[in-house]
Amino acid sequence: MVLSQHIYTTREREIRSLSAEIESLKNPQSLSPSPRLDELRDENTKLKYRLNILKRGLQEESTTHCGKSMMNINLRLQEIFGEAIRASCPELDNPPLSVAPNQQAKFGDYQCNSAMAMAQMLKAKGMKINPREIAEKIIQNLPDNELIQKAEIAGPGFINIHLKRTIVSKLLSNLLINGVQPPPLASRKKVVVDFSSPNIAKEMHVGHLRSTIIGESMSRLFEFLGYDVVRLNHVGDWGTQFGMLIAHLQDKFPDYRTSSPPIGDLQAFYKESKKRFDEEEDFKKRAYQCVVRLQSKEPDFIKGWNLICDVSRREFQKVYDCLDIQIVERGESFYQDMMTKVVKEFEEKGLVELDEGRKIVFAPGQSIPLTVVKSDGGYTYDTSDLAALHHRLFTEKADIIIYVTDSGQATHFQVVFAAAQMIGWYNPQVTRVEHAGFGVVLGEDKKKFKTRSGDTVRLMDLLEEGLKRSMDKLKEKERDKVLTPEELTKAQRSVAFGCIKYADLSHNRINDYVFSFDKMLDDRGNTAAYLLYAFTRIRSIARLANIDEATLRKAAETSEVLLDHEKEWKLGKCILRFPEILQKILDDLLLHTLCDYLYELATTFTEFYDSCYCVEKDRQTGEVVKINMWRMLLCEATAAIMAKCFDILGINPVGRM
Repeated sequence: MVLSQHIYTTREREIRSLSAEIESLKNPQSLSPSPRLDELRDENTKLKYRLNILKRGLQEESTTHCGKSMMNINLRLQEIFGEAIRASCPELDNPPLSVAPNQQAKFGDYQCNSAMAMAQMLKAKGMKINPREIAEKIIQNLPDNELIQKAEIAGPGFINIHLKRTIVSKLLSNLLINGVQPPPLASRKKVVVDFSSPNIAKEMHVGHLRSTIIGESMSRLFEFLGYDVVRLNHVGDWGTQFGMLIAHLQDKFPDYRTSSPPIGDLQAFYKESKKRFDEEEDFKKRAYQCVVRLQSKEPDFIKGWNLICDVSRREFQKVYDCLDIQIVERGESFYQDMMTKVVKEFEEKGLVELDEGRKIVFAPGQSIPLTVVKSDGGYTYDTSDLAALHHRLFTEKADIIIYVTDSGQATHFQVVFAAAQMIGWYNPQVTRVEHAGFGVVLGEDKKKFKTRSGDTVRLMDLLEEGLKRSMDKLKEKERDKVLTPEELTKAQRSVAFGCIKYADLSHNRINDYVFSFDKMLDDRGNTAAYLLYAFTRIRSIARLANIDEATLRKAAETSEVLLDHEKEWKLGKCILRFPEILQKILDDLLLHTLCDYLYELATTFTEFYDSCYCVEKDRQTGEVVKINMWRMLLCEATAAIMAKCFDILGINPVGRM
């Protein structure tokens, strides 16, 4: 690495020196008349040639040696074509730049579709130019680069791009030697992801399942890309319902201050207290008094509140343990003392209006106001969400804040964000604050997912049902006969929780999705069951050929990854699209793109494996007679990318299944 850095620096110095010489030679006035003028012009031509050779070498050097990061090929092509487009049409401000993978391999690997849009822009300026002419200009202005083998014009002005096989091969070798490394980050930003957020004293249900799975996967994506991530659980742990819960606790377990009450079923406890609140007038009055005393932070009432919260936390933790979730609880109670200051700031800036005793705030462009103080002087969800946003911006100093809740809360967050911008808390051009909404979970009847009795489905019941069904599936495949009991349990958990997560993440989160155990456990099509089995098979290829990790590593360092067969070439390119897939998700926070890519990678691998022998065996004895090591390396690279995709999705593949 030190040696390649030295070569890199030396070449850069040479380029600077040659460039300076060429600049001096460009200006004939600076040269006194001399019989050596022709000689110097020849020298100038030679220097230009050497300069181009060095530049090309430097690009290849940077591609293969500088840093361990994977290259985003699409982004690099955009840089190359961006330069060519600006040189072709300097009269256009912000000319359109469109580079995407080619949908039909016979036309090339990527395609630039900018010429047509540029022709439209030029037409609007009164210049009529054929898009094909623009495309020709773009190709003529392409700078020397390390990626493009050739560029051809097709149809009305599409530019088909063919990549150099040698560079794709080198990038695959880099991946095998360095592992799956994210593209370099310009700066390490801080990200707050607010997700899960169940209510204390209530069961977690399928709505919380979506928020928890999506929020955790987003957090893992940001972490892999090098961001500093804070996962926050904004639990509903404050409000009037705690008055009735504490009043009921006092009646049912009067000695709760000294001995911990055995509240087994908090849901039943909540229903009992709610029934009394609705039917008993005296109890209702006492419940309101309890709220006041809790908000005054009287020790006995704080103790009761903590007991109820702890029972809920233990129940939530069972779900988080199943789904492998690490999250910091920071509920509504955390922000109580901050709300007064937030309201005061809005008042001091003249942004608060009075409306029938309420204090409300209208944000620009929003038809619905925020209620920051109720007519009885109490605070609202609006106030606590403003206080939470203020804390995340000014105390956490977050650069990116993502709220993962159902789409029904989209308008609420839109108004909260608009109010925060109005008061000057953040500039959306600098700080990204976004609501990542999701649709509801439907049953197979396409109605809201409920139990047969019409109740909301308990999340733990759902996860336990998943465990039972995954074990049935494994036994149906007779895996219990080849796996040890410990391996079988690991496989059961991997399939059950992996399938539940993947079924959610593989759907566009904006849409509603139908929850079906039968579909998610199907080992055909775009399901976790299929992908986990495919991954296990790929991992077993080297093992069955008796090739250990050290041999594969040595091969990666010494062997070229050949890409002569069309299926090798297709798989190699698919593997290297991983960074551009991550970039797209970073932009739109739609994780189903990663699932689509993972499925495409698995099916592309199957095509390759069916067409290209990795290990050749004697048909009579079954002994290995030939190993095509470059193809084994393609197997290894595929498995490495699949493993990283699973990790981002929060799915834990096991060694054997």
